[in-house]
Amino acid sequence: MLSILEGLFIFIAVSESILGVLGNGFIGLVNCIDCVKNKKFSMIGFILTGLATSRICLILIIITDGLIKIFFPDMYSSGNLIDYISYLWVIFNQSSIWFATSLSVFYFLKIANFSHHIFLWLKGRINRVLHLLMGSLFISWLFTFPQIVEIINESRMKSGNATWNLHMQRSKFFTKQILLNLGVILLFTLCLITCFLLIISLWRHNRHMQLNVTGPRDPSTEAHVKAMKVLISFIILFILYFIGIAIEISCFTLPENKLLFIFGMVTTVIYPWGHSFILILGNSKLKQASLRALQRFKRCEVGRLLTAAQ
Repeated sequence: MLSILEGLFIFIAVSESILGVLGNGFIGLVNCIDCVKNKKFSMIGFILTGLATSRICLILIIITDGLIKIFFPDMYSSGNLIDYISYLWVIFNQSSIWFATSLSVFYFLKIANFSHHIFLWLKGRINRVLHLLMGSLFISWLFTFPQIVEIINESRMKSGNATWNLHMQRSKFFTKQILLNLGVILLFTLCLITCFLLIISLWRHNRHMQLNVTGPRDPSTEAHVKAMKVLISFIILFILYFIGIAIEISCFTLPENKLLFIFGMVTTVIYPWGHSFILILGNSKLKQASLRALQRFKRCEVGRLLTAAQ
């Protein structure tokens, strides 16, 4: 039987999941419609659509896995359900981080102003850079899947089933988790580097504008600020996501603490739904599309009320 606090946290987690699916679905839909209208798929459209799709899948996996562990833990004791969920989580978790990192690299190469020849070389070959990042994603998958298999097999050998309560030394378990998330950590580090370089670029640009007695809110400055808002929000939300995962992982060694696990699930889901709305507000095309959608919704609601009144 769930306590009132546990029920409240589950309600919050489910509400976050619904908002995340709606927000990311809106991003994917707008970019797909734009692709059909223009008969071509831009690089930023591909990144945003991939990011939205991977986050929708990630949200569904997180909430499904969490609800199964809370309400139906015995489902993991038979069959290979835990295997499938673990593999899908690895694929979509790392894909989501890869698309977010690609977005940060895209903003950096498109907006930042550096005269260094390495930056100029990368700027002129942005598609190749993203392909290189794609290769790193596949390498990360190849490195991660054996870790997942080893963790699941050790759990089965020691507990006799595939339940989510792992029985191994904590130090060994957390070491395996670090190895499991090594690819994500490297991608997140790259995102931090690009954000730091964008800050340097903005600082140098503002100093140049001041020396030339130019208004501080020129288009380049605006682009820098918008990109930094998106990247900094991603960093903050991803830290919360990582904290949530760490809380959930700690519950593998403390299976009786159900409230802590549910709180970790709530914290984890903040990242994939929260950042989607920040992307909508930070992208002019998505923001205008959302305003048009709200206006249509209001008109439909007013029309429905008028019809009901008659």
